Amino acid sequence: MAEQHSQGEAAYLVILSAIQSGDYVPGDRLRETEIAERVGLSRTPIREALRKLEGDGIVEHRPRVGAVVRQLEHTEVVELYEMRLVLERTAAELAAKHAIDAEIDELEALNAAIVDTNSDPPAAAAFNQKFHQALYRAARNRFLLEATRSMNNALMLLGPTTLADEGRIKSVCQQHNLIVDAIRAADEEAAGAAAEAHLQSSLRHRLSLMR
Repeated sequence: MAEQHSQGEAAYLVILSAIQSGDYVPGDRLRETEIAERVGLSRTPIREALRKLEGDGIVEHRPRVGAVVRQLEHTEVVELYEMRLVLERTAAELAAKHAIDAEIDELEALNAAIVDTNSDPPAAAAFNQKFHQALYRAARNRFLLEATRSMNNALMLLGPTTLADEGRIKSVCQQHNLIVDAIRAADEEAAGAAAEAHLQSSLRHRLSLMR
């Protein structure tokens, strides 16, 4: 039983990682047989993993189709960004209050790494995610961090990254710079305002891709 549980957990992590990396995108069908062959496990732990992912709200079961990666509706995307805006503004304000130089240097380095990806969308998206994670850590608030973890499942359901071209990457990095500059200046109000403007811009771009 313990071995079966560990196999189910292993399958869960493999499928979750594939969704996070974009191997499976919202709307994709998750076939038990195909995944079992991919990870070298029987269908039983795969079925267990899919049930767990369904409980997490990442996968949904559709009649006559089976398990698919869940797609967020327009309203859900707006609601998600509204929550991100509140949390990210708070994170930036707290980071301006608490962050040490090493944490601010990390934010600058991660933002520079986004620029250096040479318009490689997956790489840019990975560094962008690390930038935002570092911002939340710099806020030094464990309850804020816990709140962001509950959003992670929804964030991976947004679909392909919006960092798809050089112009978009440049725009995002300029917005990040404003956040970092305000944090380094210990200007809580400016940091929060810059974070809010960044999320508003990201939402507009995301919605434009959904039209």
